[in-house]
Amino acid sequence: MGYRTNKRKIINDPVYGFINVPGDFIFDLIEHPWFQRLRNIKQLGLTSFVYPGANHSRFQHCLGALHLMDMAIKTLKSKGTDISPEEEEAALTAILLHDSGHGPFSHALENSIITGISHEDISLLLMEKLNEFYKGRLSLAIDIFRGTFHRRFFHELVAGQMDMDRLDYLRRDSFFTGVIEGSVGSDRIIRMLNVVNDSLVIDEKGIYSIEKFLIARRLMYWQVYMHKAVIASESLLVNVLRRAKELATDGTDLYTTPALRFFLYNRLGPDDLLREGKFTPGLLAANFTRLDDSDILVSAKYWADSSDRILADLASRLMRRGLFSIELQNEPFSKERVNRLKTQAMEMMKIDPELAGYYVFTGSISNPVYTPHSPEVKILLKTGKTADISDVSDMFDHRFLSERITKYFLCYPKELR
Repeated sequence: MGYRTNKRKIINDPVYGFINVPGDFIFDLIEHPWFQRLRNIKQLGLTSFVYPGANHSRFQHCLGALHLMDMAIKTLKSKGTDISPEEEEAALTAILLHDSGHGPFSHALENSIITGISHEDISLLLMEKLNEFYKGRLSLAIDIFRGTFHRRFFHELVAGQMDMDRLDYLRRDSFFTGVIEGSVGSDRIIRMLNVVNDSLVIDEKGIYSIEKFLIARRLMYWQVYMHKAVIASESLLVNVLRRAKELATDGTDLYTTPALRFFLYNRLGPDDLLREGKFTPGLLAANFTRLDDSDILVSAKYWADSSDRILADLASRLMRRGLFSIELQNEPFSKERVNRLKTQAMEMMKIDPELAGYYVFTGSISNPVYTPHSPEVKILLKTGKTADISDVSDMFDHRFLSERITKYFLCYPKELR
């Protein structure tokens, strides 16, 4: 029976090869149903509508980020950074669970049937509930995740400019989409990590790897994450869920899975994460951890035959990949053109004006190179001093790193072209 208690597993990852599970407690967290749920949530949502290979899961991504965190800790310890066993386990736990609060199809749930609650909020809630179960063993991991632990570099490894989350998803998403411009040398970057005054820095000889990383991130955003067909796909899904939520709020009885029904038929907001009100944080966690991509897909297949024409049409378009046309430009679209398209949609669909927004709508997307409100990447010079990358890089200046490029999109049915 010894095999049942062997928790030192080796996983064959398509990106990194063989990777180890670093510790018995980490194995227990991986085996927990709340983490296993991530197997059924695609990392890139509906991006497979554009790149057919993009079917990898958040489960794979979290294991990859765990592997990179293990490498980073070993690198920092080899360079003289004092890291206790408790700190090491906490950092590994924080990165493993950093995406545990993601809902189905990436951010679609955050933009449609849950208001004011981000996936980071729910990740924190789930970590706190697990901490109760494991009698406080995740307390330090939670402090690292929140950024309240005094040794700042641990949080920067989880959620910073060069965090393990970002290093994994760029390389993994590049691998599965086939967009080679996004491939980054994660091993090289990790081996260049160092710590000065409890802040994360990069050794000077790693500056070219960082420059390539920043370029790769920018290219991946425009070629993959913000590809216009991906935006059209996710917007369609959001509108399906918005219409279902509107009907549910009006009392229409829709077919849904039990987990999705909880979120469609109840009004949930940030207060439900913080207090014991109508919906306790525990009840929210229990329902959320039953929800994955299959709930949305199964419900949408039923909604394609709904008696509500709008929901039926939108769901049918989603299931057959009948995407809206989408245009991108650097300036907002004129109200005159948007209103003209809405009038055409009303005539074509024979719908009231208040429903035209499901078919004709605008929005904006932006592509920052840097994470807002996070410190700039610091380079450890051979002299022992540190400098911002914008001061020492031949390729980047502060404007390039801080500039947020915004584009505007307009969606409408292809029948209106």
